[in-house]
Amino acid sequence: MMSRKAIYIGMIFGLLCMPACLRAAGDSTAATRPNGEPLLEDNAGSSAPAPSRQGFIVRLGHAYLDDWTSSSNGSAPAAEPARRGTPAPLNSPPFPSADWPIGGTVVIGAPDYQTYPLMQAINQNRSRVKVYGWFDIGGNASTSNKGKYANAPAAYDVIPNSIQLDQAALYIERLPDTVQKDHFDWGFRLTNLYGLDYRYTTAVGVLSQQLLSHQSGQTYGYDPVMYYLDLYFPHVAQGMDVRVGRYISLPDIEAQLAPNNYTYSHSLLYTVDCYTQHGVNATVKLNGHWTVQAGVSGGCEAAPWTKYAKLTGNACASYTWSNGGNNLYLCANSLNSAKYSYNNVSAYYLTFYHKINATWHTDTEGWYQYERDVPNLNYVGGYSTITSPAPITGANGAYCNPIAEHCYAPDWAVVNYLEHEFDNHHASLNIRNEFVDDIKGQRTGTATKYSEHLVGFNFWLGSTVTFRPELRLDHSYDRPAFDAPYLGSPTKTTQMTLAGDVIYHF
Repeated sequence: MMSRKAIYIGMIFGLLCMPACLRAAGDSTAATRPNGEPLLEDNAGSSAPAPSRQGFIVRLGHAYLDDWTSSSNGSAPAAEPARRGTPAPLNSPPFPSADWPIGGTVVIGAPDYQTYPLMQAINQNRSRVKVYGWFDIGGNASTSNKGKYANAPAAYDVIPNSIQLDQAALYIERLPDTVQKDHFDWGFRLTNLYGLDYRYTTAVGVLSQQLLSHQSGQTYGYDPVMYYLDLYFPHVAQGMDVRVGRYISLPDIEAQLAPNNYTYSHSLLYTVDCYTQHGVNATVKLNGHWTVQAGVSGGCEAAPWTKYAKLTGNACASYTWSNGGNNLYLCANSLNSAKYSYNNVSAYYLTFYHKINATWHTDTEGWYQYERDVPNLNYVGGYSTITSPAPITGANGAYCNPIAEHCYAPDWAVVNYLEHEFDNHHASLNIRNEFVDDIKGQRTGTATKYSEHLVGFNFWLGSTVTFRPELRLDHSYDRPAFDAPYLGSPTKTTQMTLAGDVIYHF
């Protein structure tokens, strides 16, 4: 089992070795900016100090100064990279992405917009292999206080009235060039995550003993959230990406990694659905309007080498119109028998993205999901006596008719985000409203209906520091669902949290 100290040492060692590793890799372009200007010339024609003559720490400091101010070295801003297809609907920052979310693929036709301070210090962001990440520290003040994880089922700020290391993340990746249509290209990603949030990304069979070996799991843990290859075939329709490995499940407005979300906390809807899958997914851009996806995996949160893996299909279609301003994404993310296993949900999603004007947009998602033959927590013969299928550690039972050993456990939900950007792309207002009906309590642990309402803000310093304060109100309608003591039942129907986090990107 990995210690916290070992994880930190490993991440620091990886950062220190990267300059040499990337120099050895080559894979760089000529020493000019995208607009053709020499890298060492400023606008007045005077020479800036050659980066190779500056120390790594000095170069890293200049990278942050350049991000936080107009420029600390006099260089002209880089030109926007080329793009194929409709224009990007959003500005990023302040929003997590310039494009509407689509999982299991890169956005075909979109360039790599990102530069990173660490890569600027290593090689001026010239290599296609990139190393970057962030530290995300969050805290909350909550009306719940009876147990260590008393804010649940709210997430990820699950520990009430505390400050936590939510995520320390290190990415190593190469993105395929999907703007061009001339030649095959490839990419990969390895994502390392350490912190409190590993509790939500863990897949059984992948270091899952950290979470499942005892009652509530380790507070902090490590999870390799993503490890996959992207294979880009430009001559299939308008481009096809084939992703092989462990990837984030396809649908959802939200995602596990902190910078990919409008808000610090997650919706209840997102908290209880599928997070990651091991498999193969093909995404084909048919034309300027239609993109289709199909794939197979071992199911949700189950590594294919475990006994809990189930052969699972997925099929999705995305339709874009209004010059990229509107998008409808229909996705059957888990197609199998849905027979009770480790998070073996069958799930169907519909997401609508709409750009209202230059500063306002809205995202709405609804889904229906279920498991079959779920062990009954109310069984008169005793939960521990149930067999075929028997209860599984880490996989919730359901609240059914007491005379039945098992039952069908469905749930449905809808969530809406209303987003507004201001302060010249440096801030946003985030409003979230949702309704969830966990009919048999199999997803949240309580059979009840929920509503959740949130108002939050994102404030950016350049593109490298994000502060996300929020005020959130949760309510359960049929019975208490919040503020549960250790091994006890929830005691409250209403919970309010004032929370926020700081993301420091490198």
